[in-house]
Amino acid sequence: MYTKTEGIVIKELRFKETSKILTIFTKKHGKIHAMARGAYRPKSKLIANTQPFSYNDYYLFKGRNFYYINQGDIIDSFYPIRENIHRMMYGSYLLELVDLSILEEEENEKVFLLLAKGLNVLSKLKDDYQKFVLSYELKFISFLGYKPSLEECAICGRKRGSSFKFSIDKGGIICPSCFTIEPYCENMDISMYKAMKTLLYTSLDKLSSIKIPKDTMFKLHEIMAKYILNKIERNQFNSLNILNSMNNNGGELNGYFSRKG
Repeated sequence: MYTKTEGIVIKELRFKETSKILTIFTKKHGKIHAMARGAYRPKSKLIANTQPFSYNDYYLFKGRNFYYINQGDIIDSFYPIRENIHRMMYGSYLLELVDLSILEEEENEKVFLLLAKGLNVLSKLKDDYQKFVLSYELKFISFLGYKPSLEECAICGRKRGSSFKFSIDKGGIICPSCFTIEPYCENMDISMYKAMKTLLYTSLDKLSSIKIPKDTMFKLHEIMAKYILNKIERNQFNSLNILNSMNNNGGELNGYFSRKG
């Protein structure tokens, strides 16, 4: 069966001497594994189309175990992401989110378009990576079907008051009356609430005018990472572990996973 679809390369794995097995998130077929035969040959026409982050129009043949790439026409290489360590590490997190959250051949066009836009915005960013990634996380988990409930208590339905927490399990704010019956809650103040709501509903390319204290973003990220991991039933993100390790060892990355940023 032959098919044509847009796709973004999530991962690559060398196969034998000259070929690659790619994990590609496609617009039409969701996440797939595709064989790129000869992609490591110096004169291969598939070199540019098989790099992580690259966004392509693919012509594929579906075999028994893999899709096979017959042709790829590049839409955007997002090369600037690979030129900057900050963009590279945060971009790797965006790819890992998709890889761990999307099932094989499970179509999700909203997430696909979000990833394409996210990589496009990230490729042009020079700062404010924390704010960008937090906004992306909120949109990503919403498009998976777990949009945070921010207007009323996720347990009893009572309208939001001045005191509340965020339930990782229920996926929303919890009123004081329900604190005792919902053990898996995170503290949240009004500034965190306002920041979460603003970042959820603001387009990724319209974030520059929004001002949020670093400590607020740090606390919100802790909540969002726990929330996403809970909903996709995973224990950790390797890309975030690497970011934390680089910060702890005095690496170049600062500001997102450190309160001192």
